[in-house]
Amino acid sequence: MSRPLTGVRVVEMAGIGPGPHACMVLADLGADVVRVVRPSQATDHHANEHTLRGRRTIVADLKDPADRDRVLDLVAVADVLVEGFRPRVMERLGLGPDDALARNPRLVYGRMTGWGQDGPYAAMAGHDINYISLTGALHAIGTSEQPVPPLNLVGDYGGGSMLLVTGVLAALVQRGSTGTGQVVDAAMVDGTSLLLAGILELRTDGTWNDERSNNLLDGAAPFYATYRCADGGFMAVGAIEPQFYALLVAGLGLEPASLPDRDDTTRWGQLRSTFAVAFGAQPRAHWESVFDGSDACVTPVLDFDEAVQHPHVVARRSLTRDSAGFVAAGRAPRMRDDESGVVGIGSTESWETVLAAWGGPPH
Repeated sequence: MSRPLTGVRVVEMAGIGPGPHACMVLADLGADVVRVVRPSQATDHHANEHTLRGRRTIVADLKDPADRDRVLDLVAVADVLVEGFRPRVMERLGLGPDDALARNPRLVYGRMTGWGQDGPYAAMAGHDINYISLTGALHAIGTSEQPVPPLNLVGDYGGGSMLLVTGVLAALVQRGSTGTGQVVDAAMVDGTSLLLAGILELRTDGTWNDERSNNLLDGAAPFYATYRCADGGFMAVGAIEPQFYALLVAGLGLEPASLPDRDDTTRWGQLRSTFAVAFGAQPRAHWESVFDGSDACVTPVLDFDEAVQHPHVVARRSLTRDSAGFVAAGRAPRMRDDESGVVGIGSTESWETVLAAWGGPPH
């Protein structure tokens, strides 16, 4: 069975971070993605670069007018172009939106940056930690003593590549009704802000404050936290709803009447200490067996090598191992009858081969 984006042709201008990740998702969904790399990048990759899976590569010196024209030949028969350079770089190369859409008015031109195509910081360098710091997200994450970056999941991927994929897919739908292309300005600072919608809603309602480790979902609530076990492992607890909380208490072997009111935030410290003593009395494997399959919302905190072996992760193929034995992300979302698993990196091909496959003009 073909995947949803089968037949969609994507030109990916090679970059790092969210751009390649977005193109990985598009390729996983069936798009034919051709990655354009600089000559210096032609052999600069490793077999375990999972975000490069599922697409072919061609080499181009974008400062060479002949290679630039070849890229435009490819753009002329493409559906999508994805680039992650700083603002105005593609324009200076003669490959900006106006140049590309002049060759192909149906093209969806996806742009991935940290700060966006305009604004005071548009031309400034940055990384995930900077984009999430400026939006308030980083301030809300961490201990009471200091903010802690949540890897680079929030800015680069949640607010970056996922927002770009959403914009590209929306533009393809729009093109289906209008017949014309679109320019997608995806910025990590915007995407991070979008991800904060629910937290900002709680803040507006007065149920969230700006003091870290003092809210329901930031580790302050004793029923939404992690606990160390006797062997040094950890269990994650997310028993927010009363019925799930009751199952947590029962699984820990505690008497409900002896516990503080869970809604009394002034006694959260006391309740946390009680839970910590209970979890600390047994190794993680014990608590895994107690709560396995339970609606208590209690699960082990696994490292990557453990996670790839967990029965549910194995069944869903959420994580798997590639041919070299490295842990890799599976495809998501899954479609009916869709095959899953890790796909290898495609080969480097000639311009003539790719243009012929896409029905483009010979150069």
